[in-house]
Amino acid sequence: MMAIHKITDDFYEDSFTLLALHSSMEDYAIVYALNSCLKSNFKRASKDLDLTEDISFPIFEWRDEQNDSYWTLITNTSIQEESLVGSDLFANEPSYTKNHLVPEYKEADYLLKIEHDDDSIEERTVKQLQTIPKIITAYILEVDYLKSKNNLIF
Repeated sequence: MMAIHKITDDFYEDSFTLLALHSSMEDYAIVYALNSCLKSNFKRASKDLDLTEDISFPIFEWRDEQNDSYWTLITNTSIQEESLVGSDLFANEPSYTKNHLVPEYKEADYLLKIEHDDDSIEERTVKQLQTIPKIITAYILEVDYLKSKNNLIF
């Protein structure tokens, strides 16, 4: 008789802080603003986060060696182009579908994931982010209550 081992969802216990950012800026512009304000060095990752074959999200990352933390900025929205097949008036026009990395917070434009050991960094970072003129608001999300928490494991 063989023993069966199963890996449960709570096997992966990574502590991180997740911040939601509301801004109409493009991803490259918000990275520039973050680098200026936070004195960080975000760079575009070589690979995007691919949820499915058609849905991907660009990632910007920064390893803060001084404070032993790893920061990841990711867009919460991915727009997928679909072609409609039909013979109606709009047969040749493309259709777009909007997908969200964290569907519980569709209104958040960007997500800032911070893997760290220092608990004081969260409030300080939110205050710094709110000083950037083009960021409408920034706040901490409760990660434990997210249904789509597995989308943030990358």
